[in-house]
Amino acid sequence: MQTITAGAMRLPKLGLGTWRLRGEECTTAVLGALGRGYRHIDTAQMYGNEDGVGAALAATPVARADIHLTTKVWWENLAPDAMRRAMDASLKALQTSYVDLYLIHWPAPDMDLPAALATLVRLKEEGLARNIGVSNFPTALLKRAIEEIGAPIVCNQVEYHVLLGQPKLLAYMREKGLALTAYCPLAQGRLAEHPELDAIAAKHGVTAAQVALKYLFDQDIVAAIPKAGRASSQQANLDAFAVTLDDADRAAIAALPKDVRCVNPGFAPAWDV
Repeated sequence: MQTITAGAMRLPKLGLGTWRLRGEECTTAVLGALGRGYRHIDTAQMYGNEDGVGAALAATPVARADIHLTTKVWWENLAPDAMRRAMDASLKALQTSYVDLYLIHWPAPDMDLPAALATLVRLKEEGLARNIGVSNFPTALLKRAIEEIGAPIVCNQVEYHVLLGQPKLLAYMREKGLALTAYCPLAQGRLAEHPELDAIAAKHGVTAAQVALKYLFDQDIVAAIPKAGRASSQQANLDAFAVTLDDADRAAIAALPKDVRCVNPGFAPAWDV
């Protein structure tokens, strides 16, 4: 499994996204992924499935130290006491004494960012999170967290795929040595069939989804966490590493529209800053 190094964190480039997987379905998916060689599992307080992930972690023969586990605190719980309670609840549900990466899931419109980041740092210092980061932070907010507040964050998890460009954010994160975890890397299923991607896929004897994933894997600081409950999907995502894109493929992908955003709730920040 290819990895990204950001600070002290080594992040596998392919992770299992678990949004919308619940209960036994979630546990089965995580166990299957770990059995196929995945070593990066992504969950969140808001997903309501940390218990399902935790059951898989308790049952798998894979050592906990070999698994990168990410979870996230919901934006309504960014006050210090609330974040502490959220972390305690997450660790209990996940049946682990630490997470490898703890993220602020969304910036809250009225949050006290210095206090929230200071709490993340304390959780890291106490060993409850090996690394800390953020999610859904546009460039300006990320810059504030790093340059004004001085938070030792190593990752920003954002929507990123062949139909949504992140050039400004990528450039800044590359400059600062951060990892970008791409959620919705298949644009919530929109890329399973896509004319330009289908043409590239046919040339290589693979699928459009595998082309879309390999486009992300080929970028130095980018990891991807597609949701994959079925064994066939998990294996197909792993097999995407074997795809080789040529210059013509990359040019065709670069020419696609880059303004398709799948996730944009009412509390989302201003993206283009």
